[in-house]
Amino acid sequence: MTKKPRVAVYTGSFDPVTLGHLNVIERASKLFDELVVGVGINTEKQSLFSPSERVELLEEVIGDFTNVRVATFSGLAVSFVKSCGSQVMVRGVRPLTDIAGEFTMLMANRQLDEDIETVFLMADENYSHVSSSLIKQIVLLSNDEMLSRFVPKKIIGPLRKKMADNA
Repeated sequence: MTKKPRVAVYTGSFDPVTLGHLNVIERASKLFDELVVGVGINTEKQSLFSPSERVELLEEVIGDFTNVRVATFSGLAVSFVKSCGSQVMVRGVRPLTDIAGEFTMLMANRQLDEDIETVFLMADENYSHVSSSLIKQIVLLSNDEMLSRFVPKKIIGPLRKKMADNA
């Protein structure tokens, strides 16, 4: 009998991808046979990078993970999880202030689809303060060495260019 692969889905905006995101991806990829990183498309939210650019940047930094793939989705995350052949949604949690919002989302997702389980991965201590919002605030004020403490080095150039174009 062939064992069905354990597939998990990690959803987010990844605008831009941070070292905290990459930390969760790395750790989740060790727990599941396949990890799908789902880049959410929210047309009502003003994004720095387009969905295709976010996918491109993610693919650039996950190259070493053979069991991770990236896809975009719109609509409900639970529907996307199901469409990936999964019943597991991975969520990265930073400080305790994230817990309330994530708990609310978990409860809503359970109402939408009781078959979807949510697995929380706490961010490693050195990434617990990192957010895409923080990155957008400091990118033009910091040098590359400083910025590399928050985002993968491979995305510093595209991030700086995008921020300069939008300034």
